[in-house]
Amino acid sequence: MKYTKRIVGSLNGEVIVAHNIKATNGFEVEILNLGGIITKIITPDKDNNLENIVTAYKNIESYYTNPSYFGAIVGRTSGRICEGKVVIEGKEYNLNKNYGLHQGHGGNSGLSSKVWQVDIEEGRDYIKLNLSIKSYHNEENYPGNLHIVVSFKVYENYIIEETYSAITDKTTLINMTNHTYFNLSGNLKRPVTDQYMKLDSNKLVEIDDTCVPTGKLLDVTDTPFDFRNIKCIGEHIDDSHEQIKIGCGYDHPFLLEKKKNIYMEDKISKRNMNITTNQKSVVVYTMNFTDDQTLYNNKKDQRRYGICFETQAPPIGRNMCFIEDSLINKDEEYSQKTIYKFGISK
Repeated sequence: MKYTKRIVGSLNGEVIVAHNIKATNGFEVEILNLGGIITKIITPDKDNNLENIVTAYKNIESYYTNPSYFGAIVGRTSGRICEGKVVIEGKEYNLNKNYGLHQGHGGNSGLSSKVWQVDIEEGRDYIKLNLSIKSYHNEENYPGNLHIVVSFKVYENYIIEETYSAITDKTTLINMTNHTYFNLSGNLKRPVTDQYMKLDSNKLVEIDDTCVPTGKLLDVTDTPFDFRNIKCIGEHIDDSHEQIKIGCGYDHPFLLEKKKNIYMEDKISKRNMNITTNQKSVVVYTMNFTDDQTLYNNKKDQRRYGICFETQAPPIGRNMCFIEDSLINKDEEYSQKTIYKFGISK
């Protein structure tokens, strides 16, 4: 395996560096120090054509604002926090509201927009990027100083192991995720609505008309949200189901069962992806909105040409439901692990 890096831009006086890992079989991963953004995951199709399977911008400048959080590490918290209001150890905190009524994806200037320190570790069959950063007390009105390390361990055999760890000096919230948009057709040839998905999930977290959890869980049986057997992503994406209408497609937390497995497949290229995690839920988002930026295929981003699998704790909703899943105490370690394995279907 080979590691290289190159300067691709600068932002607010800081150099933006692309860190590239490439295996001898052509498997390639590229990650920016800006937001830990994944800009490339190159894998072969059934005919051994090597293509990018993530949605990414053409121009580095598009990542300076990155309104759709393409490829980014999201934190301190991912998803919406209802009205940006939480009570921690009896004290009320009003977090910055950047999603209308709510706080979303860490606030106005979350971890997705920060420049991270990157250290390299090389092993016999892997290369590991360790990204670290400090989030200071009262950033986005969160309590506590937080030291965070996010690692991407890239193996020769088409595996990415992503781990998160963090320590705080004060009880606070943390619920991090990765916001990569996948498209297994390769180089964005087809929408994800033509691709297939399977989720180890029996329950959906209901959201209200402002897209925050109500605290109620819905059985997925006989609904557009039943992916317990592999199914085309687009089959019911525009149904009249009330939850579908609220999300304008899929934009919902699914509670994961024991296996905690997420599977995606493109039946034309034969590419597939298995995701496993130690998190309680996954927010599935089918790129229902676009931000009018140019992608690497020289086209403006198109609706539903990417899908996110945001492995995380359920977002904090009405009456602070699910808040206990995002709380960590002083000197307690936050830990999250998600593993991506890419392959070819028979």
